[in-house]
Formats: sequence, C-alpha cells, structure tokens
Amino acid sequence: MNTDGTALGATLRAWRDRVSPAAAGLPGRRGRRTKGLRREELAELAGISVDYVVRLEQGRSTTPSAQVVAALARALRLT
Repeated sequence: MNTDGTALGATLRAWRDRVSPAAAGLPGRRGRRTKGLRREELAELAGISVDYVVRLEQGRSTTPSAQVVAALARALRLT
C-alpha cells in the first residue's frame, strides 16, 4: 500500500468537500448528496478527466504533474 497516494486521495476528497459548487461558479442543482464538489465538477473545472481524479483519489495514480496539481489547486480555490 502506498501511503503517499492514499494521503493525496484523502486530501483531495477533503478539499472537494470544502468547496461548494456556488463558490466554484457552478449552478446549484437540487438533489445533491454531497455539499462539496462532485468528482465530475472538479474534473471539469481542472480540465482533466474524471477517471484521472478517481485514480488520484484511490491512490492508483500517485505522481501527478505540476500542471495537474496547479489545475486542481485553481479549481479548489487553494492559494
């Protein structure tokens, strides 16, 4: 088990939960099960595939490029 990949995934999930769709500039939708961004919304905002977000969160892809990290940080409103 790769703890670095698992830690990255847990961190991404926690950050997704902290950003509301409204704060990210997305329209509000009814019937949400999560208060934060969905994986699909994060992928769209970051310009990466949903599959890649899933792989990062599950620890199956542990070394994202600097460009991907920067795109995720912008999408998640991180400074």
